[in-house]
Amino acid sequence: MGMLDDAKETVGATAKHVGEEVREGVDRAKDKMDEMKADGEVRKAEAERDSVRERNEAKERLRD
Repeated sequence: MGMLDDAKETVGATAKHVGEEVREGVDRAKDKMDEMKADGEVRKAEAERDSVRERNEAKERLRD
């Protein structure tokens, strides 16, 4: 029975380790998605800023 108990403990420890690795992988993926989303929002804000700047410059040229 000692060998069977050792095998059970080993399997249990391995399963726990695999579970932790999966959780860490999921956390990393979520962090990467958050980072990509933030980068997209920055690009959108920069594009909007550039658009407003261009529009204001065009209006200013029309005033001259």
